[in-house]
Amino acid sequence: MADRIVRAISTDGMVQAAAICSRGLTERARQIHKTLPVATAALGRTLAAASMMGNALKSDGASLTLQFKGGGPLGTVLAVSDNEGNVRGYVTNPHVDLPLRPDGKLDVGAAVGHEGTLTVIKDLHMKEPYVGTIDLLGGEIAEDVAGYFVESEQIPTACALGVLVDRDQSVKAAGGYLIQLMPGAGEDVITKVEGGIMAAGPVSALLDKNDDPEQLLRVLNNLKENAQRYAGAEPLVLDISVKREGERACLRFADNGQGVPEDQLPHLFQQFWRGDQARRSQGGEGSGLGLYIVKYVVEAHGGTVTAENDGGLAFTISLPLRTESEEKEDNGHEQDIDR
Repeated sequence: MADRIVRAISTDGMVQAAAICSRGLTERARQIHKTLPVATAALGRTLAAASMMGNALKSDGASLTLQFKGGGPLGTVLAVSDNEGNVRGYVTNPHVDLPLRPDGKLDVGAAVGHEGTLTVIKDLHMKEPYVGTIDLLGGEIAEDVAGYFVESEQIPTACALGVLVDRDQSVKAAGGYLIQLMPGAGEDVITKVEGGIMAAGPVSALLDKNDDPEQLLRVLNNLKENAQRYAGAEPLVLDISVKREGERACLRFADNGQGVPEDQLPHLFQQFWRGDQARRSQGGEGSGLGLYIVKYVVEAHGGTVTAENDGGLAFTISLPLRTESEEKEDNGHEQDIDR
């Protein structure tokens, strides 16, 4: 799967998000700089973060620089992105090799260093570039990026970044996400976002299962369109929740509509199937493909999807989470939304 950035915003405008797949970018950087695994992880995380942040700049020709100086053996870790997300970077000492942490993970925090600063430079082609500097929270990159947004831009932010290094030191998976709350987001929104983050698990494990973030967004979009077309409720209310059950993430997507006849529930995910409710919808007949695609994508991720009548029509998606015993992976820290 080619590298890409996907951006999304909630219907009410309270939450915006970006996700990136950057395996090819990170592997190319590893080859150019001949980095060892811990340097690959640190540089890969920084490149992914800079690319997402740069891609958010609206001015043509604008650029964004991330510079980590933590006092660790890697020295400076730097990345520069343009407003399209094209990014380049380097690490001063790419051949640093440190022991794994006690939990078997690459020790990016020790390699970057804990005592130092993160500097963000935004060049928007104005008189002077914007420069923001914060003290590092731990040198793990993701939590420091989230800390920058909270301290310097007053935007509550969750950030996860990961690079999965294979046995031959090549990059098996890389990427991450940024989730940000906009002014006016209520406590219920914060709770749901935090619950989703906790249930999702390590980002590098998610990317290793399937490195295309657009597919899972398509699942949610298809469920939303199905509710808008067939629920028959005015106003339409959608309730979306995520929780962790053992080694699985469970997402529930429910509407407040009229549901479907019980005898039609087993047919909802069949290709080209349309029930009486579809024929009565104000939007005209559907294609009979929306829920079929949902089932196809979920099962391609090793998951299951079921439907039931519960007030309205409710879908439950269950996806497997990778356990720590399955592999020794490099995980970006996931920063909780700062309240």
